[in-house]
This record gives sequence, C-alpha cells and structure tokens, in this order.
Amino acid sequence: MMSKANGMNYAPQGKPRPVVEKGQFQFAAMSLDHGHIYGMCNGLREAGAMLKWVYDRDPAKVKAFCETYPEVRPAESEQQILQDAEIQLIAAAAVPNERGPLGVKVMKHGKHYFTDKTPFTTLEQLAEARTAAAETGRKYAVYYSERLHVESAEFAGQLVKDGAIGRVIHVMGLGPHRLNAHMRPDWFFQKEKYGGIICDIGSHQIEQFLYYAGCADAVVQHSKVANYNNKAYPELEDYGDATLVGDNGATNFLRVDWFTPDGLSTWGDGRTMIVGTNGYIELRKYVDIARSAAGDNLFLVNGDGERQIDVKGKVGFPYFGALILDCLNGTELAMTQAHTFKAAELCLLAQKQAIRVE
Repeated sequence: MMSKANGMNYAPQGKPRPVVEKGQFQFAAMSLDHGHIYGMCNGLREAGAMLKWVYDRDPAKVKAFCETYPEVRPAESEQQILQDAEIQLIAAAAVPNERGPLGVKVMKHGKHYFTDKTPFTTLEQLAEARTAAAETGRKYAVYYSERLHVESAEFAGQLVKDGAIGRVIHVMGLGPHRLNAHMRPDWFFQKEKYGGIICDIGSHQIEQFLYYAGCADAVVQHSKVANYNNKAYPELEDYGDATLVGDNGATNFLRVDWFTPDGLSTWGDGRTMIVGTNGYIELRKYVDIARSAAGDNLFLVNGDGERQIDVKGKVGFPYFGALILDCLNGTELAMTQAHTFKAAELCLLAQKQAIRVE
C-alpha cells in the first residue's frame, strides 16, 4: 500500500521494535475508508501488537487488507470485534464525520480507540468523545501522522526539548497535498463528510504547533478557505490557512492546499519551520526539491553553526510503542488526552470561523 506519489495510500514502514510479548496486546482494524489505516497498523505491528480482526462493509477492502496482513481474520460484523474480550484497541479510518461516533461506541465497549485524523468534523462530536473518554477511562488516540510517522519530525521534537534552539516562539507548517481527484471516493468532495480543509489536513499542522511550542491552548486569530481551481467539486476547499497564538505567547501560521503539481516526485512538499530564541529548525519532510528525492531532511541553525542532520532509519516511530504501553499501564507518554482533544478543537474552530475567499 506504500505510495509516495499518493498521500491517501502513504503508509510508512519502520523497523520492528516490539514493546510487548507476542499476543500480549491484541487489536483489530475496521472502517477501511482511508488508506492511512495501513500506516496505523504498520506502526502498531512493528511495536509488537497482534492484529487479530478486520471488518469493513466492502469485501474488496477486506480482501486487499488481508493480502497485506495475512495473519488477520475477517470478522463477520462490527459487533464480533466489539464483543471480543481479547481486543484491547480498535484502529479505524472511517469517513471523517463517522470517526467521532465510532470512537464513542468503541470506548463504551471497553476498548481503546485509534483513529485517523481528522478525528471529528463537529464540536458536538468532540464534546461527546471527551465525555466518553472521561467516563470509560479509555483512550481516544489520533494518528497525526505528519509528526508521529516522520522521523525528522520526531527528532525535531527531541532537539526542541534539549534546548537546541532556545524557547520556541513561532512554528510555520506547510501541508500541500496532491489531489488525485479521479482516485478519491465520493465522500472526499462532500463537506459534511470531510469537514473542510483546515479541519482535515490542517489538523496535522495545529497538532505540531501545540507540540513544538509547548502550548496547552491557543486562540485562532484568523483563518480562510477557498476553492480556487476545482469548481467541478463545489463543496471541495482546495486552499486554507490560519494564524494562531498560543497560551505561552508562541505564534503559528499554517497553510494547506491541494495544489501539488504532477511534476513533484512525492505527494506533497510538506515543510515545518520551528523558530526559537537561539536558532531554528527546518524540516523538508518528504522531498528536498531538485536536490534529493529522499525525505526526512532536517536542518538546524543555532549558535554552533549550520547543520543538516541525517535521521533516516535512526529515530524510528516511538509513538506506537508508547501508545501500546499507555493502554496497558494507564499512562500518557505517547500523547496526553488533553493534547489530542485540544488539537482537534482548534482545527474545528479554525474551520468554523474561516473566511471564504472567492
């Protein structure tokens, strides 16, 4: 399922780094509406989780999934998975407006939930999930893959924590994606179902801002969306941007769009710039245009000079192992529930108040 040209089927693979014994942590996959489910399952399996069941209403999706993961067993129904006492976590990549309600159902069945981003399309869904998580004690985890499944993004977080650039005062996140309209499902073009461009792919950028800048909260100062060049899909937003200010004074600008040209070797030239009081970090996550098709390009500039740091294959994807251990031990080492929900809340608010540019 790995496709560097098509972001919808971009499923990174790393080295196996199990944190549990075989069979100690069992999970299931369902609602295979987005190809990110493969990246989610890769990460969990590499961390030692056992993939037991898969379910989707579409037999073709189940067949393709089983070909990728031969050990998995097709379930006859959603209920068969929800009622299996051995399943500790359910991973799902449903249509975006179905992710929140499915998560509430999963948590009420006593299981942890791991969903593709964006985790919600309405503030009401978020409120229901917050209540269910608090009442059940189960995790509502989100696959914010543009940080969690990118080695340079993980290492940037370590550099920030180590004080390599001082206090973070600004984060700029650029998240262009290739549209591939002819390959997209119908729901992708229906705003009620995908939630809007800032709600959807903008969620990555807001999560990264909160993480790198160490913000517990932020205010959306301004946001805007447009459909510049896809009038055949009137509900599609092909451009969005937003400006936020964190509770600690750090600022953020994000831009997301569906304008990756056909000539680019990957699905999007995703970049992050983290500016500190003593230096800055730039990430060219998926390509270094016209220089190298390799991803995970990390540049660090501070008082010690200018450096390009090779992180490929050296950092791994620690989130998945940490998530498994959090589920087993009741800890919050992978990502706090408050952070997970706050990133979702801010992307919903930025989407809701966005000015429409014609």
